[in-house]
Order: sequence, then structure tokens, then C-alpha cells
Amino acid sequence: MDKFRMMFQFLQSNQESFMNGICGIMALASAQMYSAFEFNCPCMPEYNYTYGIGLLIIPPIWFFLLGFVLNNNVSVLAEEWRRPTGRRTKDPTILRYMFCSITQRSLIAPAVWVSVTLMDGKSFLCAFSINLDIDRFGNTSLVKGMSEMERIKLLARIPCKELFEHQEIRAAASRYIKCISQACGWMFLLMMTFTAFLIRAIRPCFTQAAFLKTKYWSHYIDIERKMFDETCKEHAKSFAKVCIHQYFENISGEMRSFHYRRSSRDGSDDDSEDKKSDEEKLLGIRAQDDMNKVLWNWHTCKPALALRKDEIDGENNGRLNGNINGAVNGFAKGHTHEVEKKEWAVYYSKV
Repeated sequence: MDKFRMMFQFLQSNQESFMNGICGIMALASAQMYSAFEFNCPCMPEYNYTYGIGLLIIPPIWFFLLGFVLNNNVSVLAEEWRRPTGRRTKDPTILRYMFCSITQRSLIAPAVWVSVTLMDGKSFLCAFSINLDIDRFGNTSLVKGMSEMERIKLLARIPCKELFEHQEIRAAASRYIKCISQACGWMFLLMMTFTAFLIRAIRPCFTQAAFLKTKYWSHYIDIERKMFDETCKEHAKSFAKVCIHQYFENISGEMRSFHYRRSSRDGSDDDSEDKKSDEEKLLGIRAQDDMNKVLWNWHTCKPALALRKDEIDGENNGRLNGNINGAVNGFAKGHTHEVEKKEWAVYYSKV
């Protein structure tokens, strides 16, 4: 269990690498699923086109949605999009950047499925076999005297080896359609690669400052959410520990005092240090209503991204040091007029 926990923590700390690995696994899974998939064309004019095109479109849509489901940033994006404005304004560029990043990773597995399907050519053969001109493949006497409906039914049986008797015509027609399908597959790969190249090449041509700003704040939103969850977990752990300790102290006070009389002093010091650390982790929130209010305020009114406390403390420290240095220098130089003098009046009573 410790090894799995360490692995899970490593994947959480390296989320970008983890998501890239998930995309690669999904891409390999899509190719493996296609190779293990048993292709069964219905060989009926009413269903051939629907089955072939559906096999080319529906699984990529499923892989695309699965990529969104497995991406943890989807919940971050939805939370940032739907949260109340409060003291922190929303930046649409950050939302667009996060959405584009999620979409790019989710498109890898669908692209692999479409490429493998087009390279194989079975779906193309099933979908477009009824559109063939069978006279181009020899034996023109095969379709002579047939009505249009009989001719379509004959062409629809070309993908099914068991149902089509003339194997030479079937082999020629299959080779022709698979050739077109593979050409479409290579064009699809070329288009996807060229689009990725343009995205990589054109991005540096625009303002890098805007891109860096968007990337920084998108990472900040993700890290802030993780740290808030970790802080809530630590607070809940300390809250539960203190609550349980107080419960046992109230129920078994005499046993606890007897146990402390027999325990060593070092043990009591360790217990007090642990209790102090737990108290510090509570951050002053010791009631359920207070914690609910904190969580509600975090959702409805997140704090503004302006850390001024340290600056104010720095200015106050600077003023204090300046006053102290000025006073010391005044005493050293003999000038004490800046030091405030205090007068004391003493009254004596004769009673």
C-alpha cells in the first residue's frame, strides 16, 4: 500500500506528465481495441453506410469525452467558470487556455482511432460499396438484366466474403476502396501534423507576455485548489484528533490522570507538543458553524490576488526601525528634542 500511495502522490505532483501518460495509454488502447474489434458489416443496403460511418465517428467521440472525464482540470475549469466573482475577477483568457489544453490532450486518442480505421479500410468498404461502378472491375455480364434494387443489394454484399460469390470482383473492389481509404488516412495524418506544427510555430509570433501570464495563472488556480484541499484535510485531521481527545478526557478523566501520574515526564512533553501542534493546525477554527462559514466564503467570495500584508509589515518595521535609529542617533549627538518627555505629578496625603 505504501508503494501505491507513493506512486499516487508522485502522479499528483507531476500532473502534466501524468496526463500525457494517460493520453498515450488511451491512444494505445484505441489502437488495441480496434485490432481486437470484430468487424461485422451487415451487408444490407439500408445499414451499410450507417454502420461504416458510425464506426468511424462514434468511437472517437467516446474517446474524446473519456479524455475529458479522466482529466482532473475539467473540474477546475468548471469551478472557475461557475464560481461567483466576489473579490476576484474572472479572466476569460485563462479559461480559454485551460479549455484548449484539455481539448488538445483529449483529441489524441480519437485521432489515433480515425487514423487506424482509415488505414485498415474496412469501414470505408462497408460504407461505400454500394456506390461502386462494378463494370470497371470486369465481367460486365454480372449485372446485366438486374434492376437497380438488385444491383444495390449485390454491391452491398461485397464486404461479406461468405455472401459474395465472385471473389475476383470482390478482391478488386475491396482493393480499390481500401486504397482510397488509406489515402484519406494519410491526408488526415498530414492535416493533423500540419495543424500541430502551425500551432507550435505561430505561438511564438504573438505576445509572449500574454501567454506567460495566462499560463502562470492557470497553474496558480490548479495549485491553489490542491493546497486548499490539503489544508482542509490537515484541518479535518487535527479537528477530529482534538475532538476525540476531548471526548476521552471528559469521559475518563480519572483514568487519564492516573495514567499521567504513572507516565514519564518525557512522554507528557511529547503529548503536550503533539497537542500544541494540533491546536496550531486548527488555525483558530474550532466549531462546525465557523468551518461551514469559512468554506462558504471561500466558494462565494475568494480573496483578492493582492498580498499586501507583508508589505504593510515591512513598512511598519521600517518606520519602527527608523524611529529607533533616529532616537538613538539623537541621544548620541546630544539632540534629545525629538524624544517625548513625560511629566509625573505625585500627590502625598497626610491621612
